[in-house]
Amino acid sequence: MIKISIIVPVFNRPHEVKELLQSMTEQTDKDFEVVIVEDGSDVTCDSVCEIYRDRLDLHYYYKENSGPGQSRNYGCKQAKGNYFIFLDSDCMLPPHYVEIVKNELKNTPADAYGGPDKAHPDFTHLQKAINYSMTSLFTTGGIRGKSEKLDKFYPRSFNMGYSESVFQATEGFSKMRFGEDIDMSIRILKNGFKTKLFKKAFVYHKRRSTFKQFFKQVFNSGIARINLYKKYPDSLKLVHWLPSFFTIGMIALILLSIVVSPYFLLFIFLHVLLLWTDSTLRNKNSIVGFLSIITSYIQLSGYGFGFITAVWNLIILKKEEYSAFKTTFYK
Repeated sequence: MIKISIIVPVFNRPHEVKELLQSMTEQTDKDFEVVIVEDGSDVTCDSVCEIYRDRLDLHYYYKENSGPGQSRNYGCKQAKGNYFIFLDSDCMLPPHYVEIVKNELKNTPADAYGGPDKAHPDFTHLQKAINYSMTSLFTTGGIRGKSEKLDKFYPRSFNMGYSESVFQATEGFSKMRFGEDIDMSIRILKNGFKTKLFKKAFVYHKRRSTFKQFFKQVFNSGIARINLYKKYPDSLKLVHWLPSFFTIGMIALILLSIVVSPYFLLFIFLHVLLLWTDSTLRNKNSIVGFLSIITSYIQLSGYGFGFITAVWNLIILKKEEYSAFKTTFYK
C-alpha cells in the first residue's frame, strides 16, 4: 500500500508556504503526510504551519542551512511514508493532484516520477511570462518536465516523487546546490529504477519574481549542466548546447547588423514576433506576451552564458565544480 509523504524544503518563504499548504487542504484525496523542512531561514514559517496543523498531517522541522537537496534528504529520514513527493515552496497544487499521482502509481507503477508545471490564473504578468519561457518550445523550455521523446525522462525536483527503495539505494540527493535534481535522476536510472512522466500531475509553479532573480537561476543552471557533464560525461546532449548556440548567434547577428547590414536584425525581429504571438495567444494577454520576449531572452542567454562560462572554467581550464551566486541558490 502506498503511503505518501510530501516533503518541502523552505528558505525565507512563509507566504509561499501558506499558499502551498492551503492548496493541500483542498485535495480530493487527503490521505498524505506533509513534512516541512526549514533550511536555516531567518524568516521562518513555523507560525504558518501551526495554522494548518489541525487540517493536515503536518510536521515541521528546523535545521541549519545546507541547501534544498540535503533538506529533502532530511525530510525523507523524518517521513513516515513509503513514497516521497518533493515540491518547491513556490508551488501550489490543483485539487486532484494527490489523487492523480496515486492513480498513476497504481496503474503504471514507477520507481520515480516527475510532472509538468503551469501558470495559475492568479499569477502576476511576470510570473506567467517566466512560466512561458520555461515551458515553451520556442525556447529550450519545452523539453523541461513535459516530454520523454528526446531522451530518458529526468524528473525535476519542483514536482518529483520516488519510492523509499530509491532513497535507500541512492541515499537521496547529492550535495550539489544546482542541478541536484538531474544528478538524482541520473543516479536513479543508473541504479536500474524506472522513471515516468505523469503528464496530468501538474503543479502551479511561481518561479522567480524578478528579472534579476530569474537570470541568476538560469545562469546557474547553465553552469550546473557542465558540472553534471564532469560527473557523467554521457549526460551531455546536443540539446543542452542550444542556448549557447543561440547566444553566440544573437551576438553575431547584432555585430553583422552593425558592420554589414541592418537587415540581419530581421532574424531577431521574426523570433521576437514569434515569441510575442505565441505567448499572447497562450496567455490571452498581450502584456504577458511582451514580457515573455524579455524572459525568453533571459532564459536562453542566461543559460547560454552560464554554460559557456562553465565550459571555459571546467573543461578548458580544468577547474573544480562551482556555481555562481552560490549564497543565493534559493532566490
